[in-house]
Amino acid sequence: MGTNNLQPFSMIEGLVEHFKDEKCLTIETHISWIVITDKYAYKIKKSLDLGFLDFSTLEKRLHFCREEIRLNKKFAPDIYLCVIPITGTLESPKWDGDGKPIEYAVKMRAFPQDKQLDRVLDAGLLKAEQFDLLADYIGKFHEEAEVAPGNSDYGSPEKIFYPVQENFIQIREHCRDKDVLKSLSQLEKWSSETFDSLFSTFIARKKYGFIRECHGDLHLRNLAWVENRPVAFDCIEFDPYLRWIDTINDLAFLVMDLDSKNQSRFANRFINKYLEYNGDYESIPILKFYLVYKALIRAKISAIRGDQPGISSKEKALAKKKFQDYLKLALDYTKPVTPLLIITRGMSASGKSTISQQLAESLGALRIRTDVERKRLFGLRPEDKKENKIDQGIYGQSATEKTYSKLEEFTEKIVNSKHSVIVDGVFMHYWQRELFRELAKKKNIPFIILEFVCDIKTLQKRIVERKNKENVSDADLKVLEHQYTRWEPLNSNEICNSVTIDTGRQVNIKILARQLKEKT
Repeated sequence: MGTNNLQPFSMIEGLVEHFKDEKCLTIETHISWIVITDKYAYKIKKSLDLGFLDFSTLEKRLHFCREEIRLNKKFAPDIYLCVIPITGTLESPKWDGDGKPIEYAVKMRAFPQDKQLDRVLDAGLLKAEQFDLLADYIGKFHEEAEVAPGNSDYGSPEKIFYPVQENFIQIREHCRDKDVLKSLSQLEKWSSETFDSLFSTFIARKKYGFIRECHGDLHLRNLAWVENRPVAFDCIEFDPYLRWIDTINDLAFLVMDLDSKNQSRFANRFINKYLEYNGDYESIPILKFYLVYKALIRAKISAIRGDQPGISSKEKALAKKKFQDYLKLALDYTKPVTPLLIITRGMSASGKSTISQQLAESLGALRIRTDVERKRLFGLRPEDKKENKIDQGIYGQSATEKTYSKLEEFTEKIVNSKHSVIVDGVFMHYWQRELFRELAKKKNIPFIILEFVCDIKTLQKRIVERKNKENVSDADLKVLEHQYTRWEPLNSNEICNSVTIDTGRQVNIKILARQLKEKT
């Protein structure tokens, strides 16, 4: 690890003291200072060489300021403006003045600090529905992001594991506690063994174009809600290998960040909506590997912050507490769990999707929706409308068999990765349900059928009412009539695995989730 360049570092602190005197809001991170005025924010990089980043000279700081502008304009073009010199003297510095630069800053359009998502969460104002929009925003960015060239080493197994290994090396430089070192050894062993077991998966992810130029630092502090929409900012500019990564690696940072703040329901909703957007269920086997990696990044940052000179005892204690919390979270991710395999069964408009979403959030399960994946198989978006001609076209027997085969394939990957799964569909026919019962039997995990019931008049009313609302289902009254006239009860050997849910009444999700957990 490198050392601080003390003269420029003290110069930066002198500048910041001046701006404090000018009554500007100043925010310090482990690698920068942000000075916020009424209209603009100025980010000044600290003169540091931490091994994984090097801002130790004025020339390097200028280069990375320029990179920060170039890269972040992809996410927030209205916020990132330009790089400006700071001229004058320490006693009388000037933004973008004449003369020889004494420092450089990234100039941004300021937005209210209370719109930053970590602060929105702290204020208790973050809503579940916002994560639906955020998932679509990130999903669209990942979809449009540049794919790493096949002949590059971005996303190669060696480059994937290097920063994982580096975390352990750098954390040990700041920690001497025996219990911490023991936990680190345990996590290092798990990371190494998991990496080896997933080696072929990492190769396939690169082959099929999932290594892209991503954000790299996607957590709540780097997200804001501006003009009723999500905006990401402050992506990784100092190391392309931390930016040219797997899209699920990028996503894992926000999932981990939410988990660390005891917001696992939001984390679950976000990742389910993201997967619904792009169908990347192939990524699930490597998700926990990246969740552990991201937790250890934050642990490392806390360890570095706690060791920096000049911080108060209160800040040092807070950094130590954060380090311990992130270390515990990483360990929690590695604990073995028994997943649940749950399928829904019910006529159209019986409440399957509404209840299964709430259950997925409560159970921490991943949800796969038949309506969404059927359309994806035939090149359609979930919102695309297609006339539901009974037993014809994408709703014909061949298409249905193909759909359920794909659902089974995704489900097996998910349960192999020790995640519970809810498959949301009508599951009208025995052969469809039997696919998943056999899979659960093969994996020796609990299998549950959620039987949704409701009177026909209520179902008809719901079908009519949702016609002009945003809904992925193409089912109409003719489809409902077809289901109703041909509906058959569960077989006797299925009853023992079923839980009946009457959606004509209020459903208590907490009680239902507890009931399902008792079946493990």
